Amino acid sequence: MKIIILSQNENLYSTKRLVEEATGRGHEVRVIHTLRCYMNVASHKPSIHYKGEDLSDFDAVIPRIAASITFYGTAVLRQFEMMGVFPLNESVAISRSRDKLRALQLLSRKGIGLPVTGFARSPDDIEDLIQLAGGPPFVLKLLEGTQGIGVVLAESRSTAKSLLEAFLELDVNMMVQEYIKEAGGADIRCFVLGRKVVAAMKRQAKEGEFRSNIHRGGHAEYVRITPEERKTAVMAAQALGLNVAGVDILRSNRGPLVMGVNSSPGLKGIEKASGKNVAGMLIEFIEKNARPCRTHTKGIKE
Repeated sequence: MKIIILSQNENLYSTKRLVEEATGRGHEVRVIHTLRCYMNVASHKPSIHYKGEDLSDFDAVIPRIAASITFYGTAVLRQFEMMGVFPLNESVAISRSRDKLRALQLLSRKGIGLPVTGFARSPDDIEDLIQLAGGPPFVLKLLEGTQGIGVVLAESRSTAKSLLEAFLELDVNMMVQEYIKEAGGADIRCFVLGRKVVAAMKRQAKEGEFRSNIHRGGHAEYVRITPEERKTAVMAAQALGLNVAGVDILRSNRGPLVMGVNSSPGLKGIEKASGKNVAGMLIEFIEKNARPCRTHTKGIKE
């Protein structure tokens, strides 16, 4: 099988592991810089090119698209889909997951547990928005932020109001979310593949920090998840139409709450914490599912 990995850096752990597992199983693998791809959008014979080479003769594509290039990255992936190449995650599903507000709305429609979340655009509505979130402390999140960047804990109502007013003045979209105190600065990353959770880890924030992201200094360890957490993670991935997802769950007094869904989850932390060969599982999934023109929009119709 001929596999393309869309990645801006072939030296990243996740990219290297995917190449290692794919070549080890006898596949031909190419790492292609996403931004160097260019397209011919034709009615009868769409094509995609890279440094003068036609990339039509491939069986599957693994998108490792950075959040900062979502628009162009999903356009490139969509072109591969038009050519009948099997995508590990589809472009529509990735676009859903990258729009935090849209993702939460889709999860809400499915009845999946979420922290109380508010979103407004007018400074006149900030007071009511804060009221909806249930009282301080509040978590304020940039809609475009990733890896814990753009996430702020506001300890008081006045702080939350000042921050929201400032960001709205700068024309930046933020949402306000309830703070789940009982989670204790920890979340559960469930790695979903197909219709099951294949690995999980608990991420704990460092002392004095509430964000558990490993990029923010948090540490990860193996964790046993409950049947309810497992079901919630799978439902969240399916609601967005994702074959592969890192579903982040908070343990609350009212059950598991989905904090976010990552359509391009890293492999380093999850493999180290769980001791599982997740990269190998991804390649095996492609082997079982990759067929020409097997691309369709999955999940909730919008």
